[in-house]
Amino acid sequence: MTVKPEISWADFEKVDIRCGTIISANDFEKARNPSYQLEIDFGDLGIKKSSAQITSLYQKEELIGMQILAVVNFPKKQIANFFSECLVLGLYGEDKKDVTLLTPSLPVKNGMQVG
Repeated sequence: MTVKPEISWADFEKVDIRCGTIISANDFEKARNPSYQLEIDFGDLGIKKSSAQITSLYQKEELIGMQILAVVNFPKKQIANFFSECLVLGLYGEDKKDVTLLTPSLPVKNGMQVG
């Protein structure tokens, strides 16, 4: 495993990682790879949408109410007919297919920032 190049503290401060609660999860049938369309409540930041390739480890029903971490300051990205507004964070398994979501170990307020 290779470590990526060092970044400065100023570079890290540009990344806005927040906690949010998944409020809906639906199959994303037009995506190239099996994915869900998620709606995530980030509190004062509002509700943002994301496409996530997490179908191998998670069922839609179990995602509802789950708190996750996401980057919220990327530009919108169009995937098929859907606009993803944030990047849900997860860890790839050894096969590079299974993704385990990053979640806080205790409940926190939606919109709280990693720092």
